[in-house]
Amino acid sequence: MSPSSVSFVAEEVLEQAAGAVDAVVRGEGEPAVAPLLEAVRDGGVEGVPGIVTASGRGPAPLMLHGIDAPLPARDLMRSRRRYFIGELDPCASVEFTRGCPWDCSFCSAWTFYGRSYRKASPEAAAEELASVREPNVFIVDDVAFIRPEHGNAIAAEVERRGIRKRYYLETRSDVLLRHPEVFERWARLGLRYMFLGMEAIDAEGLDLYRKRVSPDENLRALETARRLGIKVAVNLIVDPAWDEERFRVVREFALAVPEIVHFTVMTPYPGTEIWHTESRRLTTRDYRLFDIQHAVVPTTLPLERFYEELVRTQAVINRKHLGVRTAFGAARVLATHLLHGQTNFARMLWKFNQVYDPRRQLADHARPVRHELPLPRHLDVGDRRRLYVHTRDATQDTRRTPD
Repeated sequence: MSPSSVSFVAEEVLEQAAGAVDAVVRGEGEPAVAPLLEAVRDGGVEGVPGIVTASGRGPAPLMLHGIDAPLPARDLMRSRRRYFIGELDPCASVEFTRGCPWDCSFCSAWTFYGRSYRKASPEAAAEELASVREPNVFIVDDVAFIRPEHGNAIAAEVERRGIRKRYYLETRSDVLLRHPEVFERWARLGLRYMFLGMEAIDAEGLDLYRKRVSPDENLRALETARRLGIKVAVNLIVDPAWDEERFRVVREFALAVPEIVHFTVMTPYPGTEIWHTESRRLTTRDYRLFDIQHAVVPTTLPLERFYEELVRTQAVINRKHLGVRTAFGAARVLATHLLHGQTNFARMLWKFNQVYDPRRQLADHARPVRHELPLPRHLDVGDRRRLYVHTRDATQDTRRTPD
């Protein structure tokens, strides 16, 4: 087992698994895979980098020196046509960079990677894109095109090879504003969709999450994306402290902009800074409720009313995109997908009312708790480097050597 979240609670997961899990690998999985397989063959995994077993922790996890290799073995995937994001169906994923130099309080990317940032070579990035047979690609970088010269270099390789895809990526408002020419170039190459984690519409909320951007920058970023012809989805974090008036203000904002607006409830995940600062306030530790759709810290409104406002807000905003013009466009997309046997987008639209149901969300809190999320070992953050899984001096060289 080696996802990023479990790296922060490895011992607790092993304890709760009660023998169902033999080991957890903290940190990046690639440097540990070969040593782990060899250790399983030879007996005794205690020396594998990042390993955690019932006997304790092994050596510190290693981090790849570079991300050009190893590449994913896409030919081994049996269900490639089932992966999609929105109307990009089917959709593959590629990685141009790994890590994030920012330190948002709700995110564990920077604590996992130790605020490191690594780039694939332009040649390797283009080579991987050329090997992808899907027509759509999700560029999974935590923040795309932080370094404009890197984004331009990959674009040049894509242009030289004549690669044509439709792209979706995630970035920050300030990055888009600093380097709009890079995104404009990628729009010509097929960049159709962009996710901007605005998180809040006011300075107070942005400061709370340590976004290091202003409300004005967020609005100017939306205008820039519109000018470039890139469709944008934005995320706003729902603070459980919101009351009816705050929900109303947010609805007004979301209806005033043409972009897709989505909401996630503030959730202190393991590895995030707010996991340490908010754990004292948890109203539940049920693993199943830590899904950014449930409130796990006290709400200002009665919990039932909070969920009613949350679902009402999302429903009102979704109806914004189901008017005559947008419904016709969605129907055209659906028809194209169905003709090619792709049903993922249709199922996503159909399931909205099943997923967003205030009565179901409230009832989820009454279910018997089978597994509890562990509390952090240190409730006070102190030196934030203590939160890191990876340190920059523990790397594995993956650069290819001549045969």
